[in-house]
Amino acid sequence: MTATVEISKSCEGHWVPTQHQCEDWLNCGLQVAGVDKRCNISLSFVNPEDSQSLNRDYRGKDKPSNVLSFPAAYPKELQDQVEAYPLGDIVICAVVVEKEALEQNKELAAHWAHLTVHGLFHLLGYVHDSEDRSVEMEQLEINTLERLGIPDPYLIV
Repeated sequence: MTATVEISKSCEGHWVPTQHQCEDWLNCGLQVAGVDKRCNISLSFVNPEDSQSLNRDYRGKDKPSNVLSFPAAYPKELQDQVEAYPLGDIVICAVVVEKEALEQNKELAAHWAHLTVHGLFHLLGYVHDSEDRSVEMEQLEINTLERLGIPDPYLIV
């Protein structure tokens, strides 16, 4: 296993993935990205209020977000000196994920997998701020999800 995953939850009453599912999704994404070093990833499953507060404070958008990523400011030159380096934090809002899955007619667990992997690629430095960069990031996501047996989330059905 490449990633150690720590999960915190503040969204009682909503389905969230298991530790095992999250580890599978994240480790598959790390494989696809060619990351072979051990790392630590923090996952937080939050309510809409917490998501909105973080989104407002860090992105200037005053609404809940499906997923937010906060890469760790960990010097790359120190990665080989620790057993597992901190990659960062992924924050996912269960209510937004449920709403989107329903609206987009997607299986809930598959949408969770997609957003978890999407958050991971942001931690790894991938962005979707231009057409080329979006295509690159989306292809990594599609490849990861395909390996997990999950259909392409970008196909319009």
